[in-house]
Amino acid sequence: MKPSDVGLEQEAQMVRNWSGPVHERNGSRQSLPPIKYLHLHECDSFSIGIFCMPPSSILPLHNHPGMTVLSRLIYGSLHVKSYDWLDSTEPEDAVQARPAKLVKDTEMTAPSETTVLYPTSGGNIHCFMARTPCAIFDILSPPYSSENGRHCTYFRRSPRRDLPGEIELNGVSFSEVTWLEEFQPPDNFVIRRGLYKGPVIRT
Repeated sequence: MKPSDVGLEQEAQMVRNWSGPVHERNGSRQSLPPIKYLHLHECDSFSIGIFCMPPSSILPLHNHPGMTVLSRLIYGSLHVKSYDWLDSTEPEDAVQARPAKLVKDTEMTAPSETTVLYPTSGGNIHCFMARTPCAIFDILSPPYSSENGRHCTYFRRSPRRDLPGEIELNGVSFSEVTWLEEFQPPDNFVIRRGLYKGPVIRT
């Protein structure tokens, strides 16, 4: 898939012209433009969209409950970190930290292979940090739906120091455990709706 396939030739040109991180001016960092979401299609079975991320922007750690997600980096470079729950049982207390295992912690540069995450494997909880201007093409099946219990929840590493680094579940020991807890992203985390300029999706 090329940027021209989805009407993003102009945005992809920014990568070729990009000369590095934004420098601080007069002691204050320039504000970055927000992440843009381009909506292509949605039905009961799946949704298709593109996240356009400016350099240094972050899409915080978030989940895809009961969903399979296909992602493809269309242009640019980013860092991806993803986890899966060690115990798929939902805790009674939503703010309780849950044990997770690291699945991926790597850099990606377009063109790259399509990645797939599943409801309980493949790194269902992930975050992105843009190294350059970049765009991620996503197919979510089924799509997010609050009424069907598939709402997007954000997470962070728990700051608690009393949580074990090794646990045993169903007789299996896990080391290097990461504990994640729900949190609300800061107010300056904004995703704006952008205008999709590519070909019409017909199903």
